[in-house]
Amino acid sequence: MNTETVRKTEAWNRGKLIGQTPPLKRRQAWGIRIRLQIAENARDLALFNLALDSKLKGCDLLMLRLGDVQDGQEIRRRAKITQKKTGKPVQFEISQQTRDAIRDWRDRACLQLHDWLFPSRVAPDKPLSGRQYNRLVDRWVSSIGLPAASYGTHSLRRTKASLIYKKSGNLRAVQLLLGHTKIDSTVRYLGVEVDDALRLAESVDL
Repeated sequence: MNTETVRKTEAWNRGKLIGQTPPLKRRQAWGIRIRLQIAENARDLALFNLALDSKLKGCDLLMLRLGDVQDGQEIRRRAKITQKKTGKPVQFEISQQTRDAIRDWRDRACLQLHDWLFPSRVAPDKPLSGRQYNRLVDRWVSSIGLPAASYGTHSLRRTKASLIYKKSGNLRAVQLLLGHTKIDSTVRYLGVEVDDALRLAESVDL
């Protein structure tokens, strides 16, 4: 096999750390958001904000069409889709700042209801690819001084879920928001430890 063939078959995650990627901290998320706002990067701001709000896997996030998040001319406060992997429905909230970002991106890109919400710039009739999305995440985290190899698209999916869990301790709520079929999956996904469980138990008096 020649060198050229090897280059073509290299995996997108070559050189990356494999396994659980950490969620962003609140200040880190805001650091990325502010940089995208200053750069007036409407698409990336809408994508970043929606990735955090929706807590969707990349494959589901990138397959959204404008009609999935818009009624008439208004961006919805809540949306519901069917997950590609499980075939199960999952709902998510769309915050005001995310609605504003999507509206701005929609108007700049002249998107119609049937259009991909985040079309590829290489092939506009197709959605942004997983590889392109990964490159964007690398760029975003690097912009605030984080090591790109330590973070990934699942970092965005885990960010708001982790904050909700830390604030409420409600695993069932996070399970529903992530669309997990088993609570065990949510426990592993959040990295819940015995100490976390004990702290929750100590906070409850009978």
